[in-house]
Amino acid sequence: MSNLIDQHSTPATRPETRQRIHDEQGPESRRLARRSHAQTRVRWELLRNLIRKDLKIKYKGSTLGFAWSLANPLLLLAVYTLVFQVIMSAGVPRFGVYLMSGLLIWNAFSASASAASGSVVFNANLVKKVRFPLPVLPLSAVGFAVVHFVLQLAVLFVVVAALGYGFVGLQLLLLVPAFAVAMTFTVGLSMLVSGLNVRYRDTEHLLEVALLAWFWLNPIVYPVGLIRKLLHEWTWIYFLNPMATVIATFQRAIYKGPTVNPATGQGILADPGYLFYLEHLAIAGAMSLGLLWLGTHVFRRMQADFAEDL
Repeated sequence: MSNLIDQHSTPATRPETRQRIHDEQGPESRRLARRSHAQTRVRWELLRNLIRKDLKIKYKGSTLGFAWSLANPLLLLAVYTLVFQVIMSAGVPRFGVYLMSGLLIWNAFSASASAASGSVVFNANLVKKVRFPLPVLPLSAVGFAVVHFVLQLAVLFVVVAALGYGFVGLQLLLLVPAFAVAMTFTVGLSMLVSGLNVRYRDTEHLLEVALLAWFWLNPIVYPVGLIRKLLHEWTWIYFLNPMATVIATFQRAIYKGPTVNPATGQGILADPGYLFYLEHLAIAGAMSLGLLWLGTHVFRRMQADFAEDL
């Protein structure tokens, strides 16, 4: 029987032939793997160096330097608390905490998209003269904003704790999926607008206007209860905006309560539980992955013409 099998076996299917092919391909596959690993390491080093360069340039010659980025959330917290809680009476207890819980992640998103839109155009000389992975340009804009966001969030935690507001609890774990969705959505949009802006220079200006309007489509300076009062059963449409879901989740994670204004009975947070946020984050995450695919696809399709368009 074994002789019969050997007679009908082709050379490529015999065990000794397969072993020889595997041995011959082994060094080549290992070489390609090492090359791929080296290229990935170079991309990360380039991205890290670009972020470091942007940080140094922004605060070059400043007396306080990087401390300005830490002072920013303190100033915003003081100003918005005075305006919306003392002067205008927004009806949200500890309004400064509520507002900063959503404003910091929005600022990170907005700054990332704005800077990324012009990242390729502003580095035209580099793009036309040096060969390097172009996606690191918009990604460095995102990384720059993320560094600021993380440090400012840490400052917010310290200040809020110093004010005696208890925010530590299991709800803080909601920050992890919310941040992941925010970054996926941000990178997707950043890749898209940075690629489009090279050929269509109005993209940068349209994005600036869109972000101004987009800000008011998120529950940052007003409670979600106001939206429920206006839209009723159609409130789910409001949360098709991924950033509205992300911001509402950040507020649930940091602003522990009260969830309802005791004076008016109007809801402050989107929901007192956790499941609401996880369900909507799943939807926002799917939309963000779609945008990430679109942004990456458009950028890769257009990057071959960047040098010519610039």
